[in-house]
Amino acid sequence: MNKHVESDLMLKALIFDVDGTLADTESAHLAAFNHAFAEQGLDWHWDVALYTSLLEISGGKERMLHYWNHVHPDMKDIDGSGLRDTIDHLHALKTAAYEAAVQGGAVQLRPGVLALIEQAHQQGLRLAIATTTSPVNIAVLLRNAIGADRKDLFVVIEDASTAPKKKPHPQVYLQTLTRLGLPAGSCLALEDSSNGLRAAVAAGLKTIVTPNNFTAHHDFSGALRVLPNLEGVSVEQLHTMHGQPQN
Repeated sequence: MNKHVESDLMLKALIFDVDGTLADTESAHLAAFNHAFAEQGLDWHWDVALYTSLLEISGGKERMLHYWNHVHPDMKDIDGSGLRDTIDHLHALKTAAYEAAVQGGAVQLRPGVLALIEQAHQQGLRLAIATTTSPVNIAVLLRNAIGADRKDLFVVIEDASTAPKKKPHPQVYLQTLTRLGLPAGSCLALEDSSNGLRAAVAAGLKTIVTPNNFTAHHDFSGALRVLPNLEGVSVEQLHTMHGQPQN
């Protein structure tokens, strides 16, 4: 193997998903959705089982629209406003409720995440985020869960505002790789869901999956590794894993 090809296969960057990967966010998201529904005067209420199934749909607005169309197909627009305007308003209410919850300490980083991020940064790996959540959600999470002094560790952040095609479409990962200026072979993706895994693999990325209570039932065929969390996982171990073939 020549040195150029070998260099392209060396691990140079970690690309993190956000919701469910960096932090246990889904319970806070669920509560925020229900808060928005109640504030709007809707009789909708998503329990854990329903929300778990709705997570098959990437994107909060898309999730609500799917629920509206398939569970309440006869429901008309609220107060004469257009369906899209109503979804946008509900999502704004939900985002505000989620932001308040994160600021109140309702969301914590998953085990091992912060230690791995800091170790990777110290050892010269580049760090990126590839998510289809909104930039507001990312900003409040990084500020409150990681800290203002660490939020700039991520040199590239791609989100719903820059990559509108939701996972499992690979757009967000392809754009992240372009902005990093690195080939997929020198990066490692970290995900928690089947849609995220499919998006990363479609972009050519080896992927480590750390499922949570909302995604443990997903199909993770094609993952490089499926781990309970990142606790105790070192950069050295990631280099070793990255050098092994994808399943």
